[in-house]
Amino acid sequence: MALRNAVQLITYPDRLGGNLSNLYSLLEQYLTDAVGGVHLLPMYPSNADGGFSPLTHMEVDPRYGDWADVERISARFDLCVDLVISHISDESPEFLDFVAKGQDSAHAELFVQVDKLGEIGLEDLAKIHIRKEKEPFRDVLLANGETCRVWCTFTERQVDLNYESPLTYQLMERYLAFLTARGVKLFRLDAFGYTTKRIGSSCFLVEPDVYRILDWFRETGEKYGAEMLPEVHDHISYQYAISRRHMRPYAFALPPLVLHAFLSGNSRYLKQWLRMCPRNQVTVLDTHDGICIPDVESMLPEAEIRFLVDEVSARSADPIMRRSAVSVHSVGAIYQLTCTFFEALMRNEEAYIAARAIQFFTPGIPQVYYVGLLAGCNDFELCEASGEARDVNRHYYSLEEAEQALQQPLVQRLLTLMRLRNSHPAFDGRFELNQSSDGSVAMAWRHGEHYCRLYVDLSTCQAIIDYRDPESGIEQQIRC
Repeated sequence: MALRNAVQLITYPDRLGGNLSNLYSLLEQYLTDAVGGVHLLPMYPSNADGGFSPLTHMEVDPRYGDWADVERISARFDLCVDLVISHISDESPEFLDFVAKGQDSAHAELFVQVDKLGEIGLEDLAKIHIRKEKEPFRDVLLANGETCRVWCTFTERQVDLNYESPLTYQLMERYLAFLTARGVKLFRLDAFGYTTKRIGSSCFLVEPDVYRILDWFRETGEKYGAEMLPEVHDHISYQYAISRRHMRPYAFALPPLVLHAFLSGNSRYLKQWLRMCPRNQVTVLDTHDGICIPDVESMLPEAEIRFLVDEVSARSADPIMRRSAVSVHSVGAIYQLTCTFFEALMRNEEAYIAARAIQFFTPGIPQVYYVGLLAGCNDFELCEASGEARDVNRHYYSLEEAEQALQQPLVQRLLTLMRLRNSHPAFDGRFELNQSSDGSVAMAWRHGEHYCRLYVDLSTCQAIIDYRDPESGIEQQIRC
């Protein structure tokens, strides 16, 4: 069954109400007409990286609930979950069996064993795209006393999977079959760019290998009635490549472009992207990660990127940097800014609502992160306690705190906007970018006799929507 053309909520299983049962209560009581889908961040047993080091995809961590809780959500809402395809936990049954039995393990070929890849020189290391302050390899002591090295792109607890082995595809298909049977309609393919290992390359988004892997996931997903949402932060051309392969790309360029438009008062670069962005995308302004810069490096001039980085960095936690595997102390350009979107807009309520209106009028299915739904501010206390910069945008809301936050006037305005986006028939039609000055944005949707138009003045941050009421046919105007 196709995904609904409706707003989706992105949330952790335990940070909006404390567990899956309370999350469902919040959805049922407050959000049934504002939310048509739920992207549930990893609810699997995990030993690192905020849930992204799964021991398996076929269990729910009992701290969050059980599969009955997940299926209760999927019965009412389109369910999206993460399929962590680049790696698996070092506490997974498969890796523990490998440690115990070495090369005699039935799972030995499931992992990227570095020494089987051939010699890796300094020039090779210099090209490797890494995500931590050291080379991405880890020594493993096997039970028989032998040692080997495995590839760990992220933490040492997350062991990269070997896509040169049929075992990896067999494991992924088991996960896909199991999760679709629990009602999953959309899979976010986490960190898919790191599935390609070719010495002498960046080992990141290696072409054409990466597309062969993605095509396998798309074809296998279709067999089980699910769509794919590959996740990557890089040049915009990768999102177009994903779209052409009949998968849903992420509109990761939208958050920095919208921020730049409001902070600079100039919509020029945002509108250039709106004219050409993929129409089957999933749009976001915020996620569990930060505001990523690589997605706009070909669209915003260097001076404008520096302006954006300086503006947001003043209100954010420490930025996340790019690094080289050969010299980890040579920090490259900023990769990610850690900040809630509301804070990035200097807690300007009018700008925040107008930014959401732009998101909801942008082609694609909109997703709203739970902190953004509640207009959350930076949680520096959590960030300092955990040592994870991205936790500044990952606040834990108790059930009571979430219910109180939902009553805020700003959140109520956002919910009204979400309901309009979900219910008006114009959004099932054709997108239009209307003529406007560089200090404004004008967008519209038309479907037969139905229309819905948005005008945003960047100097005043006022957003006005004109539409024809689908029931009465009467012309209406609302200030968001």
